[in-house]
Amino acid sequence: MLKGKRVFVSGGAGVIGREMIPRLLSYDAEVFVGDLKPCPSNFTGNIIYRQGDLNYLEASEIEAFAPEIFIHLAATFERSTESYEFWHENFWHNVRLSNYLMTLVKDLPSLKKVVFASSYLIYDPRLYNFDTAQEKPFSLKETDPIYPRNLTGMAKLAHEIELRFIDEFRSDQFTTVLTRIYRGYGRNSRDVISRWIRSLLADEQITVFRKEGIFDYIYAADTAEGLIRLAAAKNTSGIINLGTGKSRKVEDVVEVLRKHFPAMKVVEGDSDIPYEASQADITLLKQNIGWSPEYDIEKAIPEIIAFEKSRAEIEKPLITGNILVTSASRKVPLMQSMKKAAAKLNPSIKVFAGDMNTDALTGFVADGVFAMPRTTPENVGAIVSWCKENNVQFIIPTRDGELLFWANHKDLFLKQSIHVMISSPRAVEVCLDKLLFAEYCLTNGIPAIPTYSNVESCPGDLLVVKERWGAGSISIGIGLTKSQSEEHAAGLDEAIFQPMVKGVEFSVDAYVTTKGDVKGLVIRKRERVVNGESQITCTVNDDILNDKFRLYIKKLNVYGHIILQAIIDDKNDVNIIECNCRFGGASTLGLRAGLDSFYWFLLEASGVSIENYQFIPAKTSIRQVRVPSDLYFIS
Repeated sequence: MLKGKRVFVSGGAGVIGREMIPRLLSYDAEVFVGDLKPCPSNFTGNIIYRQGDLNYLEASEIEAFAPEIFIHLAATFERSTESYEFWHENFWHNVRLSNYLMTLVKDLPSLKKVVFASSYLIYDPRLYNFDTAQEKPFSLKETDPIYPRNLTGMAKLAHEIELRFIDEFRSDQFTTVLTRIYRGYGRNSRDVISRWIRSLLADEQITVFRKEGIFDYIYAADTAEGLIRLAAAKNTSGIINLGTGKSRKVEDVVEVLRKHFPAMKVVEGDSDIPYEASQADITLLKQNIGWSPEYDIEKAIPEIIAFEKSRAEIEKPLITGNILVTSASRKVPLMQSMKKAAAKLNPSIKVFAGDMNTDALTGFVADGVFAMPRTTPENVGAIVSWCKENNVQFIIPTRDGELLFWANHKDLFLKQSIHVMISSPRAVEVCLDKLLFAEYCLTNGIPAIPTYSNVESCPGDLLVVKERWGAGSISIGIGLTKSQSEEHAAGLDEAIFQPMVKGVEFSVDAYVTTKGDVKGLVIRKRERVVNGESQITCTVNDDILNDKFRLYIKKLNVYGHIILQAIIDDKNDVNIIECNCRFGGASTLGLRAGLDSFYWFLLEASGVSIENYQFIPAKTSIRQVRVPSDLYFIS
């Protein structure tokens, strides 16, 4: 049906999506799924899965996939009465998300079909809501008056109008189907039928309101099949009802359940809600695809009962643990990037700024401040206790001087379910000690600049002199004669000497997975350096250099986000200077260019495989100019 088609499905881990995705994969479609929930275990095959809030989906991600079909399922809703808090949730996950996703896909040359999962809640409720119980439902046609009865219905109508607007300009490129879905129910759902079944399996009584109400119950398996058929139909567009066309009373559902739970206890609850009596007119559905739903409640309810009894897969919860960025200081761009990565997965995640200085500037953009003690062994207990009290499950170290502390205590924190983005103690030790680093590199086939502990052993007329430990830019002497080098070294704690290499200096930001694979890397040319940090830097696209740096980084046995510093000389040879096992000041450019290090770390630390998460490097060069920026707060 959709063999070889590239299909983008939003909200694909929901009740309908769980029925739809295996079907699409069985049809040999290529599928890109986005959802806040973790990837279901039965989603296997030719699939790209992206866990997180699709409001943060990057244009590059969807452009790289180049979907031919977009099926928009993602939505949030509340049963019965919508709460006051739903005001923002509805806007973010319904109104804004729908607009944002269409903004990403509407101009893609590959796009041929858009199928939007709308709702019958758009129709004027005065057509099908009554003060007294009805014997027959009102059959709703696509042409009937509309007047959304709640925020969810409003959001669905708003996007229908947006799609109608887009259709005026893009109808020659792609067609749109606005599918008004009726009262859905299915496996792994929060619908009333599933809730009743869970209660009955637990020997609990169920409460029934308005048993005379009449609804067009459509099973999620039928909804998924109908949407797929509408997506595949070449000449189908416009508004189409998706229901069974055969409504049932609430009391019919109760009686079907009674056949499976003869001893069930039912209580009728008082209610002042209207009596609903609605049904889909599915004439257009059958005319367009020659199909109508196959399930009734007698056939579907046993499947839901069997699912609830087995529940082989316990649904994984959303990532909820908070994050601590240590030595946060003035690293505002880093903090903002971390908050963005967290929001992709769960907007409720808090990001704390950890620093000995409680007035650190990052405190103004963080969700809280931790007045951290020194990172010394005697303070481990206090740091762990604070993390536990504040539900911190992820730690991002950012300063060279603390890296060995976190590496040495990484396993201790892990036993408390706290994950630290840091390499092994051995890897950190090698990278911090510039003399040891050069020796390790030359032993393992990595072209590092030769490094010596005494000036006499160092070849060359002009030398570079720096501290053996710590940031390489501190008290560095460049282009010195041997006598000048000796004089400069006298002012250092422990000097090392390197032959001066002339060329262009580059930084390489990379993310290395828990398996040791280089997930992605971004090369950037350091155009202006101030106090060792790149003030102006520009990404470089070079496949040959990419392959070389990928090989060198893998040999270093590091993990997480790392930065490699190198000089490319006039012979175009690579000369590695050093490696930092942390996120750097200008590393935000790497994020901007597609290196999603913080997001990948959070996923991996939460037990999610990121093999199917793509690294999509920016196609064009990006220049970063780091300038001060003002923030404003209203008190």
